[in-house]
Amino acid sequence: MKAIRLKKFAVLVVLLGIVGFAFTPAPERITVKGSDTMVILAQKWAEVYMKSNPDAAIQVTGGGSGTGISALINGATDIAISSRKMKSSEMDKMKSLYNTMGVEIACAKDGITVYLHPSNKVKELSMKQLGQIFRGEIKNWKEVGGADQKIKLYGRENSSGTYVFFQEHVLEGDYAASCQTLPGTAAVVNAVKKDPNAIGYGGAAYAEGIEICKVKNDENSPAVLASAETIKSGKYPISRYLFMYIKSKPTGQMKKFIDWILSPEGQKLVVEMGYFPVK
Repeated sequence: MKAIRLKKFAVLVVLLGIVGFAFTPAPERITVKGSDTMVILAQKWAEVYMKSNPDAAIQVTGGGSGTGISALINGATDIAISSRKMKSSEMDKMKSLYNTMGVEIACAKDGITVYLHPSNKVKELSMKQLGQIFRGEIKNWKEVGGADQKIKLYGRENSSGTYVFFQEHVLEGDYAASCQTLPGTAAVVNAVKKDPNAIGYGGAAYAEGIEICKVKNDENSPAVLASAETIKSGKYPISRYLFMYIKSKPTGQMKKFIDWILSPEGQKLVVEMGYFPVK
């Protein structure tokens, strides 16, 4: 009799386990897509957040700021990460489809870094010189105090928010036809590493194995590197906010995730990954 009761109890435990498993809610899925500048930061945010929030499943992919914003507009992602602000044409599309202009959330800061080969004698450039170099008006390193060598230009593709920001704030014109566009910041860094006459640009977090060029606002300004202090003070002239865009006011798991990103814990990861806190 005792054995029968034990068997019934065992069956009951198994059934309860099955029922409990069947009613365990699936993790809430959040997709994040966009800026290659931000992708390593967003991946780290997702990784750390999911460890303490197993009810969340966050997928992060790159492709460029423009690609992420297009995916948001087309309903293919929940969050677009972007290293530039949304364009008015993108906001108009959002408005026509969803009757909303979307929600912009500044989540970090970045200093666009100018990459040089370590052997380059040039260690600093002004904003004016950078514009002239990338517009193709300065073509030889000797024109800015370097060796008598042709300058090789490397940059991002036009779907990149970094491409747009650098064009608007540094070039104030069109890129030289000779500028070789590459599909990610890591590719730009790798190209500069291999080419003694190269110059490129991208996020500060990717600047490894290359020389970081100091930048001065004008001829009378000090040449500085991107740092938390120079970005906060405005001394570094090529700094920017990094953004998340969503269709409407966040709720549920998405709100919890975004609130965590803006919390001291999330902003600590910003610093650890080589970016700069939003405040």
